[in-house]
Amino acid sequence: MAATHEAILANLTNAQRAAVTHRDGALLVLAGPGSGKTTVVTHRMAHLIAGGVPSWQILALTFTNKAAGEMGERMAAMLPRRLTGRGGPTVATFHSFCARQLRQFAEAADLAPRYSIYDEADRRDAIKQAMKQAEVDSTNFTPGAIGAAISNAKNRLLDAQAFAAQASGFREGLITRVYSAYEKILRANDALDFDDLLLRMVRLLRTDEQVRTQLQQRYHYLLIDEYQDTNHAQFVIAHTLAASHGNICVVGDPDQSIYGWRGADISNILEFEQQYSMAKVVPLGQNFRSTGHIVDAAAGLIECNKRRKSKRLYTELGAGERPAVVICRDEQHEAALVADFLRGQSEQHGVVWKEMAVLYRVNALSRVLEEALRTAEIPYVIARGTAFYDRKEIKDALAYLRVIANPNDEVSLRRIINTPSRGIGKTTLKKVELFAIDGQLRLLEALRRAGDMTGLTSRAVNAITKFVQMLEGCHNAAVVEVPRTLAGSKHLARLVEQVIRESGLESAYQRSPTEEDQQRLANLEELISAAAQFVAPPADEQGPELRLLDLLTAFLESVALVSDADLVDPQRGTVTLMTLHTAKGLEFSAVAMIGLEEGLLPHVRAADSESELEEERRLCFVGITRAKRRLQLSRAAVRTHRGIREPTIESRFLGELPAESIVLSDQAGEGVRLDHERDNAVEFPVGSIVRHPKFGLGRVESIMLRAVGASARVAFSTGGTKTLILDFAPLERVE
Repeated sequence: MAATHEAILANLTNAQRAAVTHRDGALLVLAGPGSGKTTVVTHRMAHLIAGGVPSWQILALTFTNKAAGEMGERMAAMLPRRLTGRGGPTVATFHSFCARQLRQFAEAADLAPRYSIYDEADRRDAIKQAMKQAEVDSTNFTPGAIGAAISNAKNRLLDAQAFAAQASGFREGLITRVYSAYEKILRANDALDFDDLLLRMVRLLRTDEQVRTQLQQRYHYLLIDEYQDTNHAQFVIAHTLAASHGNICVVGDPDQSIYGWRGADISNILEFEQQYSMAKVVPLGQNFRSTGHIVDAAAGLIECNKRRKSKRLYTELGAGERPAVVICRDEQHEAALVADFLRGQSEQHGVVWKEMAVLYRVNALSRVLEEALRTAEIPYVIARGTAFYDRKEIKDALAYLRVIANPNDEVSLRRIINTPSRGIGKTTLKKVELFAIDGQLRLLEALRRAGDMTGLTSRAVNAITKFVQMLEGCHNAAVVEVPRTLAGSKHLARLVEQVIRESGLESAYQRSPTEEDQQRLANLEELISAAAQFVAPPADEQGPELRLLDLLTAFLESVALVSDADLVDPQRGTVTLMTLHTAKGLEFSAVAMIGLEEGLLPHVRAADSESELEEERRLCFVGITRAKRRLQLSRAAVRTHRGIREPTIESRFLGELPAESIVLSDQAGEGVRLDHERDNAVEFPVGSIVRHPKFGLGRVESIMLRAVGASARVAFSTGGTKTLILDFAPLERVE
């Protein structure tokens, strides 16, 4: 047995060993990026078993099946078969653990033993059905937004009745009606959704003492991975199971808590020591992934957060290269420089494509990037997502444009006729199609004659009439001549913007507060920018002008021909493009992060919330710490938004990086005034007291060198914290 213990503890650092060997009582492991937290969890399980704890008394909970499988395999590999037993410890996701217990105790949980679990598609269909039953118009509230609200309620342990009791206002009143109808649909189908698995488990533990006692006695040692990502329901489940013995080990990092928007509660990990006053705390600060300057840059950034637990981040992998902070002219220049960076990693350092990644806060930024990588013949894949022109909202918008360019495109017409929902359902469309067949009419012409049809309700006729009028209005706007220059492209961008607005696509996503729908809205805005940057084909002999419809047709043709060359070498793989949220838990030899600008990172929605701003900073921290050897951070001095080129404000996060840990590479060209910016920095140094005529007295927190002028982040005593461009801000230094 001693030999087994020695093998388990071999090659662990002192901090890891302290976490692994702790036996009874509460334990908080603060695991920084690349600190080997999976090693700690698996070795801790093995050490408990080697020390005589029956393997079936151990419960380890995490968030993905992949993580659960890896933990189980790594733990089992460290122990002889006779110690793990036939079953071994329970290693599962929260949801799979709850599903298993609810089936075992189905009668006590008031469930059918063979209940169904609805996946996301099933759930969305059920919510659509509930919205119809509750007479809630999906043109005003999307199923995604309603579903997110219901999910949030369940994570706060509010069923439909409890949610109704605390609901206020028109919106929550509508959600209450849908939630109630949705619950009835689930009950009628003996079904639970993913959130129900947690909610019903909490209810079972709270109301059935026999079940609660049985599970507490069975699972005598709990290990919770990624504890910073737990929501309230998961918190209650974990602490109820541990209530009788207090043997709970949680592993996580408050600095990597980035899922607040989907219910994760950072206070669970920050307040763990209040829950367990005798808890042992073990910080894991040594990073085994990244080189020194990358770790130092990340550490300097995250120290600006207030809601965190301090720990020293360090590495023994050497200093390595300093991360490059690159100022680019615009988004095309930024994408080209990213392609150059990736190509350089391949040709100069021998890094294979699969060891490189490009990260961004908003997935709309991938559009220009994809074009640059295709041009450079760099193979790429979008992780957990789709290429820009394959995204549903983009395909919907392009279908509208195709119908405007070609009214006979009935495939596209069928796609958009009730997208977003406008009251032209399948039954109505079937009647229109039969009318078209009988009259030998094209589908659009049949729609124009909706008033002549029998069997259609006045509501359906009105919806069809408005739809046709919208298409004709957009078509009429396109029958003008425009120059074969960027001025013509501006006309095209205005047409695309008109279609997105008048079709209802824009408003459908604007009303939704969910992260996913806000990303979709950003993608539609990026499509407008794509149109504004589209260059018309050469004039040949057709003159300097062309009809806007012809320009639209050329644009649609260019989009249709977008495809990835077959460049993928299985050995070298592909560069991964992904959002910062998706990058959590991954690592790459070389990483490029783009779009470090105010409004993008940090996101515009975090501007007025200190807690959301800190989560955005954690998101940036997560991105930086994905890089093992080389890191490039970039921003564009000018970025196109909805077809309009606008100057940007540098992300405050760049100004918070330690100057000694980065290299500034200003490639914005003409108009960059770094000497002038440094003069401003001298005039208003960090820590100085300044006066603003509107905001009053404040203290300078940071100075950021920008391609269009330096900016300062100032904390005003009465006006809050503001980021001001020093060239234009009427600041006066007081001391």
